[in-house]
Amino acid sequence: MVASAVLGFPRIGANREVKKAVESYWAGKITADQLTQVAADVKKSNWTSLKTSGVTYVPSGEFSLYDHVLDHSAAFNVIPKRYVGQGLTPLDVYFAMGRGRQADGVDVPASEMKKWFDSNYHFVAIEEYKEAQALGVETRPVVLGPVSFLALGKASKDAPSGFQPISLLPKLLPVYKQLLADLKSAGAAWVQLDEPILVLDKAASYEKEYTSAYTEISPVAPKILLTTYFGRLDSNVQYVAKLPIAGLHIDLDRAPGQLDEVISAVKHTNILLSLGLVSGRNIWKTDFRAAIRLGQKAIDALGQDRVIVATSSSLLHTPVSLKSEKKLTAEQKDWFSFATEKADEVAILAKILSGSQDANVSSAVKVNEESIAKRRQYEQTSDDAVRKRVAAVTPDMLDRKSPFAVRNEVQKKHIELPKFPTTTIGSFPQTKEIRNARAKFTKGEISEAQYEEFLKKEIESVVRFQETVGLDLLVHGEPERNDMVQYFGEQLNGFVFTQNGWVQSYGSRYVRPPIIVSDVSRPGPITVKWSSYAQSVTKYPMKGMLTGPVTILNWSFPRADVSRELQSKQLALALRDEVIDLEKAGIHAVQVDEPAIREGLPLRRADWDDYLKWAVDSFKLATAGVSDALQTHSHFCYSDFDDIFPSIQRLDADVISIEASKSDMKLLNTFKHYGYSNNIGPGVYDIHSPRVPGDQEIRDRIKAMLEILPDSLLFVNPDCGLKTRGWKETEASLKNVVSAARWARQQYS
Repeated sequence: MVASAVLGFPRIGANREVKKAVESYWAGKITADQLTQVAADVKKSNWTSLKTSGVTYVPSGEFSLYDHVLDHSAAFNVIPKRYVGQGLTPLDVYFAMGRGRQADGVDVPASEMKKWFDSNYHFVAIEEYKEAQALGVETRPVVLGPVSFLALGKASKDAPSGFQPISLLPKLLPVYKQLLADLKSAGAAWVQLDEPILVLDKAASYEKEYTSAYTEISPVAPKILLTTYFGRLDSNVQYVAKLPIAGLHIDLDRAPGQLDEVISAVKHTNILLSLGLVSGRNIWKTDFRAAIRLGQKAIDALGQDRVIVATSSSLLHTPVSLKSEKKLTAEQKDWFSFATEKADEVAILAKILSGSQDANVSSAVKVNEESIAKRRQYEQTSDDAVRKRVAAVTPDMLDRKSPFAVRNEVQKKHIELPKFPTTTIGSFPQTKEIRNARAKFTKGEISEAQYEEFLKKEIESVVRFQETVGLDLLVHGEPERNDMVQYFGEQLNGFVFTQNGWVQSYGSRYVRPPIIVSDVSRPGPITVKWSSYAQSVTKYPMKGMLTGPVTILNWSFPRADVSRELQSKQLALALRDEVIDLEKAGIHAVQVDEPAIREGLPLRRADWDDYLKWAVDSFKLATAGVSDALQTHSHFCYSDFDDIFPSIQRLDADVISIEASKSDMKLLNTFKHYGYSNNIGPGVYDIHSPRVPGDQEIRDRIKAMLEILPDSLLFVNPDCGLKTRGWKETEASLKNVVSAARWARQQYS
């Protein structure tokens, strides 16, 4: 019989209970015990839901209050010295590592944030396994694999030259052996060891490490399911198939083409094959017919007892359930499948592939076929005007009228900024008052005129604040925006939106990604009214704020029936019109943010060139339709740009701002290596943490920047937008930013 499995489940709770509880704990409104109880209730609900769906292997140990890799670090006592000896509880040490802390005499910055593709502490995996066991739910514990844990880590700035974290593997393995042996003693029959590093090119050099690690841990462990996702194993499968593991999971959503090679590699072993047939990364209903074809191919080669039907990855990246979606039309709702529905799909597919004759299963297959047919029929419709406009794009539409050196001189006269100009990344604190006003407008409790009057007052207040603090290039603060992607999607044709489709971005930050369902176009101006109003109330130059085409695409749930390139270029043309309209309205600078451009990079280097070509072209298409006088900006955050820096240069933005302080200024070495001729603003303080940077701290960062960057090109700004921060810390931080910039003007005049 074919078994079924879910690799992980959303940890937010059906009504965002965990997010609310975590933030209440930070605010001192609830105790640690109360927070723990909320977490326990959500875990119980998750396990019960998956068991009810009929899923064979229910995950445990993958729940987190902030970040699962941070959990792993804490569990293995991988805690930087700056967090030790501060008199903090283990829970507060954990949160300090994630977001920093500046209270009760403790002042420590957050650890570096990196996208997850992206001790004395009790092992979470064991605790959660026993917790589920006590509820009568047998689970398969989830643990980040030892090689991926080290290979994805970074050496600290204090590490010896040439140090590689993977060299710590011999010291780490005894701790893994203890954990796995304890799980086995507790009754766990299987353990899921996540090794996503295996879908990256660099894993080809880790055969020795994998062999030694799994040879050492497997004798004491439960049966090991080695789990890969987000990409293809390629040649790595040849050595993986020789490891002493009981099962191997592969992602057939992202990489269906790898199935034949993997089957060939494991066929003459005893390894079970777990097939990621139900996507953990999108919200589209699974096409049962296509999934069954892949599943049957594996069964024909290996037999039913060696095949598991599973989600392609954890369902962490999808919303919890469609049940609470009341505003989607019946047609739209029929297109989608969220985490709860995906668990049902996994269980049904396993039954189908097991040859079930159950009438309910047959009915589910028929309903699925009808749903998929209706969606395919809808996909056949397109907006001819949009398609023709994309087809008419010519190479000259991607380039500004003059090279940067010429533009820069024109812009200096047009905008008249001082040396080391100060600015922000765009958003200012989204206060309770702003959220309440938006909610009242959405519910119809206030009129559009009343809401717009409220927004104008907020914008003018933010402008006056920036004038008082002394910033040079101002922004309007974005009080009208619920989210940097959702807001734009709501103003464009081709998107639909959920009420409760929340997914985790990082920590307690959750977003509701828009869903692209058809061709994208701009029916009218989006931001012009608000930026124009902001400019009308100040003599200082105003910067318009847009989210770039690649980021809108990567932070939405995209269509599955057309290429990402086509969707990106449709978005680019819509934004091109907006940039042109902003210039016509008298805006001096426009920032087109692309924080997700690195995130969308394919995992295999062989696939990079195609993506980077259309991604960069999309940005240029969006920004190249204006005169030399308009200063174009772009922003990038929490990403490694070393490998793609030539593409960042090719964007040809007049100014780029980048996250730098959270990564301990390591990114500056990239600029030293490649050189950069346009204006640049490496972030001087981390906005993901509530701590306020001191004036001297910012001065030191400016000095470090000037050892590498020309003083004539340096902008001074925070790491990222200020939406999630409070006004008190924002004011104190920006005053120190301005003070440090003024010091630099005197020091380097």
